[in-house]
Amino acid sequence: MKLSVALIISVAALALGACGDDDSTSDAGPTTTAEPASSEKPDGGGGTEAKGEDGGAMAHGTEIVASDSDYGSILFDSDDQAIYLFQKETTSESQCYGACAEAWPPVLTDGEPQAGSGIDAGLLGTTKRDDGSTQVTYNDHPLYSYVDDPPGQVLCQNVSEFGGLWLVVAPDGEAVT
Repeated sequence: MKLSVALIISVAALALGACGDDDSTSDAGPTTTAEPASSEKPDGGGGTEAKGEDGGAMAHGTEIVASDSDYGSILFDSDDQAIYLFQKETTSESQCYGACAEAWPPVLTDGEPQAGSGIDAGLLGTTKRDDGSTQVTYNDHPLYSYVDDPPGQVLCQNVSEFGGLWLVVAPDGEAVT
């Protein structure tokens, strides 16, 4: 029994430790030209292409859906990655670059993001990143995933890193606290 309890505690500590403990803000601003990691699908576009009225390719953006979790209904991308907001950001402009964007990849899109099940399409938007890529926003919050979250799981809720809290997002666009 003691071994089981110790094993559970060790696994929980590893899961929490996976979020990191860097509380610095040195990489939180747009001070690097490093390419951020992406939550795009393997096709590189975060979606599929269709033909527009003029016959040219028309990109379909990344789909955002609401699904149940241990924190209630929250946002996920179409690859079942939990979506977070960075509470430090008070506008739709991203402040997560460099090491921050490696740990918390921005949710990127080619084309307009798509509202899936449980999502208010009126809250979806985009913002341009310093490297020219397009990041999905929801209720004017830039969206991120966590690099080590397995699909369908939330491991880093309410974690303080890079100068602010990381919180999952409810379908109403508010942070889950």
